[in-house]
Amino acid sequence: MTNPTKTLRKNPPVLKLENVSVAYKVRGGEVEAVQDVSFEIGRGEAIGIVGESGCGKSTLAWAVVNFLGRNGYVKRGSIHFQGQNLVNQGRESLQRLRGDKIAMVYQDPMKALNPSMKIGEQMKEVLTVHQKMEEAEAIERCVKMLQRVYMPDPMNVLKRYSHQLSGGQQQRVVIAMSLLNNPALLIMDEPTTALDVTVEATVLDLIDELRRELDTAIMYISHNLGVVSRVCSRVAVMYAGKLVEWAEVENIFRSPKHPYTQGLIRAIPKLGEDKLGSQLYPIPGRVPAPNRRPDGCVFHPRCDYVQGICRDKKPALRDVGDGIMVRCHFAELIDPSEWEPPDAVEIKPEGLKSEIGNDAALLNAVNLKTYYQVQGSSLKDLLGLNPKRYVRAVEDASLEVVPGRTLGIVGESGCGKSTLIKTIIGLEQSTAGSIKFKGLDISSSLADRSEAVMKEIQMVFQNPDSTMNPAYTVGQQIARPMIKFGVVPKNEVRQAVINLLGNMRMGENYYDRLPNQLSGGEKQRVGIARALATYPDLVLCDEPVSALDVSVQAAILNLLLKVQRKYGTTMLFIAHDLSVVRYFCDEIIVMYLGQMMEKGQAEQIYAPPYHPYTEALLSAVPVIDPGSHQKRIRLEGNVPSAINPPSGCRFHTRCPRRKLLPNGGKICEEQLPPWQDMGDGHQIFCHLPEETLCAFEPVFTVKEG
Repeated sequence: MTNPTKTLRKNPPVLKLENVSVAYKVRGGEVEAVQDVSFEIGRGEAIGIVGESGCGKSTLAWAVVNFLGRNGYVKRGSIHFQGQNLVNQGRESLQRLRGDKIAMVYQDPMKALNPSMKIGEQMKEVLTVHQKMEEAEAIERCVKMLQRVYMPDPMNVLKRYSHQLSGGQQQRVVIAMSLLNNPALLIMDEPTTALDVTVEATVLDLIDELRRELDTAIMYISHNLGVVSRVCSRVAVMYAGKLVEWAEVENIFRSPKHPYTQGLIRAIPKLGEDKLGSQLYPIPGRVPAPNRRPDGCVFHPRCDYVQGICRDKKPALRDVGDGIMVRCHFAELIDPSEWEPPDAVEIKPEGLKSEIGNDAALLNAVNLKTYYQVQGSSLKDLLGLNPKRYVRAVEDASLEVVPGRTLGIVGESGCGKSTLIKTIIGLEQSTAGSIKFKGLDISSSLADRSEAVMKEIQMVFQNPDSTMNPAYTVGQQIARPMIKFGVVPKNEVRQAVINLLGNMRMGENYYDRLPNQLSGGEKQRVGIARALATYPDLVLCDEPVSALDVSVQAAILNLLLKVQRKYGTTMLFIAHDLSVVRYFCDEIIVMYLGQMMEKGQAEQIYAPPYHPYTEALLSAVPVIDPGSHQKRIRLEGNVPSAINPPSGCRFHTRCPRRKLLPNGGKICEEQLPPWQDMGDGHQIFCHLPEETLCAFEPVFTVKEG
């Protein structure tokens, strides 16, 4: 097979894969998870590996470092690292390379960090084992590397355990640890999936900076195409264990050649697009299991351009010009701009339009506060002699939601988004303020709420695994709230569940399945079905699509829109992907450290005038449009502690716009900002005058031509 990078390489590659196939021994034989993959990565080069879950991205990375487990092995091909074939290398030889010349950063830093060891001990070990470095020198190097990844107070971090750090700090530790020995190859497997958009932007900047300064070769695995477009020069698209397209990053996003690549891009909401003017198109079906791959082209069951030859003959990976390699019989004949959506489009824009009228708000919160008491560990704390301390998770939050519309809430971790909706649903007790639902006060504890109110407010959680009972079937879990609240007669419950499953695009055969028999997207659909089982008026969605592949994400968003159109459901929607929020929501609230900073209609939030925090959030969003220019704004430091928040404007310690005010923005430190009305319900909580806010340049501009 032709290596897609061979004709482009001048210097010897750091990593070279030739016809690599990875197999796993299973009962009754073996399955090939990866088949005949070839590419190269040179020094100072970042290659993106993209595709849905189950396409073999992580398996390929694990094959490089031989982390395939006892039943996995490289069946065919070679993996050369700096000219040395790693296939069938002995354990000791590979052990010397791991953590030294080859380093890996995983998606979940908690799985890479030892919870029983302090951070300093884990980091020092990398240097003392591989370089035999003295302890004092190792500590100094660890501190310097933590500073390189913008870790505040690195000496104190070395003394902590992993559970005492935030998710973003944990990931920075793992990245710093991987770079201690200046590796020649850095493998990154979804390293920013769980991070805030601002932390993600900083980490991506860091990766690009280190790639250039240390001349490190990077294999970057992700399902987020926007992230890949920011850090990678070329992209390998994988599907069902095969490399189906290879091209320069701009070619991939400007003119994708393979139908699968085109489908991935159509499933992504573009920043600036909304549900009334655009449509997301998920790829039908799902990635086949390794032992159930079809004959012919492996993508043909899901392809819009399938012909007879696609079912019978496997296409070869071939050059179609400009260094683009595609595994498709008709790549030269397919024009993505002429693609037409399938006839059965579920979401029609006109069915989603809900004008703001004179209807009374379904949900109304005024000056809501939610504090958590912090219990100290000193003797005085235990005896109650010290003053009580509180985490001020939500501070003076006011909002209202009109029936049939969606309110989005965005902000970094710790800004109070989840606490706000947990307070609304009753999982947290409010400290002050009022919450009214249909005119009824629901500010008191959950125990004081009537069953009628609980029936009308339901929630979709981020991780369906943590909210589903593994011992109960899908049907039992959806039926439970129906029975609890008497939604339908008991003899009609089963049929009602089946009807609801049908609305989720899941058949009756799912009724008796257990959670472990479902994919991630199917589990989330069950979570949505259970939330809708009582036909509620208000659904609270807490990051419901953040961990899903782009195609599954598009399907879930379309599903929620279909539900909203059919039942007139009102929604609160939390997400850290601002492209998703812009597409899905009608109104948006931006929160920072418990306080609301900006609120208004979605189109108002994404165009000047911005609150400086909103401007920074938008600047951090990874975008895939090669024809746009994005202004670069990075926030310095971490979000301050909610136990002792800054005085005045809580954002003033990180605000890049303070210098526009007299005396360096001294007023920001001393006084709470006023709410400024920008018109049509758009409000900004800031000391900067309206004319200054209106003078901000747009974060995104489209290049002419």
